[in-house]
Amino acid sequence: MKKIIIGALALWAIFYFFGGKRNVPQVITVIGEAKSQLKNQKATFSAGVEAVNDKKEVAVKEVNDKMEALMKAVKEFGIKEEDVKTQNISVYQNEETYYEGGVQKVRKGQWRVNNGIDITLRSIDQASKLSELLTNSGANNVWGPNFSIDDSSDLEKTMYQQAIDDAKERAKAISLASKRKLGKILSVSEVGDNGIMPMYKDAGMGGSPIEAGSTQIYKSVTVTFELK
Repeated sequence: MKKIIIGALALWAIFYFFGGKRNVPQVITVIGEAKSQLKNQKATFSAGVEAVNDKKEVAVKEVNDKMEALMKAVKEFGIKEEDVKTQNISVYQNEETYYEGGVQKVRKGQWRVNNGIDITLRSIDQASKLSELLTNSGANNVWGPNFSIDDSSDLEKTMYQQAIDDAKERAKAISLASKRKLGKILSVSEVGDNGIMPMYKDAGMGGSPIEAGSTQIYKSVTVTFELK
């Protein structure tokens, strides 16, 4: 009798898991997208000073004097203290290779000193003027402007809804094509790396015209809908 009961239970389990009907919901999963553009709101520049000399103290003084003048000019231009950041400082002695008696040797060379700063300009209509100031400031290396947006959080919040609406439209088209009806949303998740991509226009140095351009913001979501 015990064997019969165990056998019956085993047959029921096989029927339930493999042959029986289960109420498994039919679903459809699609990706929705949203894109938008914002006009760039700030520009960043980098300016560096370099000096090379046989004497370390001479090279250090030259760099310090030029950086002091550069910092003063930048602040007089109207850049706030919190928008100027030291990028790097380096002091090192070059090494030179030479041959003596057919043997390669190394000897100490000149001292090389570098100092650089990063500058954030929030009035981007002044980018051309700041560019000219930096190129005439005594800096050996100047990079910029690099334009970007300052805050896109409010726009990004609305774009999630746009991405979900886009997913719904795609899912509707698929459900109609398959002669089914679209049901409620079962799950939503953000897809990978949603991007912020600068879209540059012409930029020039030395006071030439500069266009700030815009930045494209991209959001995508994966949405699973019930399919009836």
